[in-house]
Amino acid sequence: MNARRLFTPLRLAVAGIFALVVAVIVLLSTSSSDFLIVPDRAHPLAELVKVPGGEHRNVKGGIYYVDVLERKASLLERLFPGIRQGAELVQHDDLAPPGVSDRQRFEADRLDMRLSQQVASAVALRALGYHVTIKEKGVRVALVYGQTHATGVLRPDDVIVAADGKRIRSTVDLHEALARKKVGDKVALTFLRNGQMGHATIATSADPFDGTRAILGIQPQPALAIKVPYPITFNLGNVGGPSAGLAFALQILEERGRDVDHGYKVAATGVIAPDGSIGPIGGARQKVFGARQAHVDVFLVPAGDNYRDAKQHAGNVRIIPVKTFQQALHALATLPPKQ
Repeated sequence: MNARRLFTPLRLAVAGIFALVVAVIVLLSTSSSDFLIVPDRAHPLAELVKVPGGEHRNVKGGIYYVDVLERKASLLERLFPGIRQGAELVQHDDLAPPGVSDRQRFEADRLDMRLSQQVASAVALRALGYHVTIKEKGVRVALVYGQTHATGVLRPDDVIVAADGKRIRSTVDLHEALARKKVGDKVALTFLRNGQMGHATIATSADPFDGTRAILGIQPQPALAIKVPYPITFNLGNVGGPSAGLAFALQILEERGRDVDHGYKVAATGVIAPDGSIGPIGGARQKVFGARQAHVDVFLVPAGDNYRDAKQHAGNVRIIPVKTFQQALHALATLPPKQ
């Protein structure tokens, strides 16, 4: 009789709910070995970009940049990644080449962010009619891959200026120099480090994604000498990567008195090149959810796969594909009047 009272349906249900709650708490609080890429709400740039002589107009629109958040996934998120809208579960090896630590990867993202700010400043000021010069001075090392012969020889921020006695001015030059190499062939490099010339001979390594292709074992980045009439200050904290370049350039024009947004809330993403072309970015799916969270009206994205990915999750946001900075300006200028 006592046993039947002890295990009543109500008590069993309460015990089951309690056990389920405990299990969910454990699954949420315990990290897995995988990572979760999560949408982050788009951020207005008005207070983050400072242009000498610039002004903030009191309008309803604005330029927004979009990033993504990256963190360890909980066990529950690993089992059910869809519980967070727009999130994507990835393995650590998908985020970085073999032998590259998270600290090294974040430092490479910092260098990419710095370059995107410099290029965006030059492109925007040139569009405003200022005299701007951009010269290719070599290939900057953004990241040195572990488990390659470049480890311990090259360092992030080194600038490669010659390979096998031939001048290297661009990433294309370096690619062409390596295209003639087989895995294990040696490359004689000349590089600049803190203003000092250095020399090293490095054996090529196998591409971890294509074992037949010879690589140097670095993540290359253009080393540019950029001269602009005045400096522009960016304050984005620890945000890294090159994908905010398009948004930066739009904001600079906005602060110099150009009506770029035309009263719309405009989010933008895209790697901006010195010639004004807009290159692809990662995390397009997450970024469109971030744009939606900020209730923007328009989202400019690189044409191609990025546009197709963003279009699938656009919701009420108008997605516009762009290939160049001038095309982005034209697309915004020809939007219907904001109601």
